[in-house]
Amino acid sequence: MFVTEAYAQSAPTVGETHTETPAVGQPQPEATHTETGVAHGAEHGASGVFPPFDQSTYASQVLWLAITFGLFYLLMQKVIVPRVGGILENRHGRIAQDLDEAARLKAEADAAVETYEKELAAARAKASSIGASARDAAKAKADADRAAIEAGLAEKLTAAEKRIAGIRDQAFADVGAIAEETATAIVDQLVGAKVKDTDVKAAIAAASAVKGA
Repeated sequence: MFVTEAYAQSAPTVGETHTETPAVGQPQPEATHTETGVAHGAEHGASGVFPPFDQSTYASQVLWLAITFGLFYLLMQKVIVPRVGGILENRHGRIAQDLDEAARLKAEADAAVETYEKELAAARAKASSIGASARDAAKAKADADRAAIEAGLAEKLTAAEKRIAGIRDQAFADVGAIAEETATAIVDQLVGAKVKDTDVKAAIAAASAVKGA
């Protein structure tokens, strides 16, 4: 607050008592006024320094600082810290819940992968067993079919050999008869006389024996 010099000169000091003098012709009041005022410069301290730096007000400043700090501390302790702690606790609980959920999902995924690998191994073993069984069955069937074919071929070969032997014997028999007839015809043509069949057979037999030797 700024005070002009004229006002400071006319302003009464603290505890100053004065009596107002009425104008001429007015009744004299018997009232005594006691005024308590502030002298010039008292508003800013005796030395005119800024109030926060006035040493005479340090005690009150420290008191208000302690009161303000106490109120702020109570506000922090009763309102701000519990609210922040609740937020942090809620976030911590949510994070822990998310971690538990992630661990549960990971365990389920690991169990599913393990089950899949077991089923895959079992399927591979079963497929290998089925393939081995099918291969053995096919091999056994092929062996049986080959044995049956070989048996059939052997029977056909035996029958063919028998037939060939019969045809050969028949051919030899026919050749003997044809040779006898031919020899008889040749002798008849050369000699002009008919030769006995027994002589012709004996001659052919002797020629066959000589050829076979």
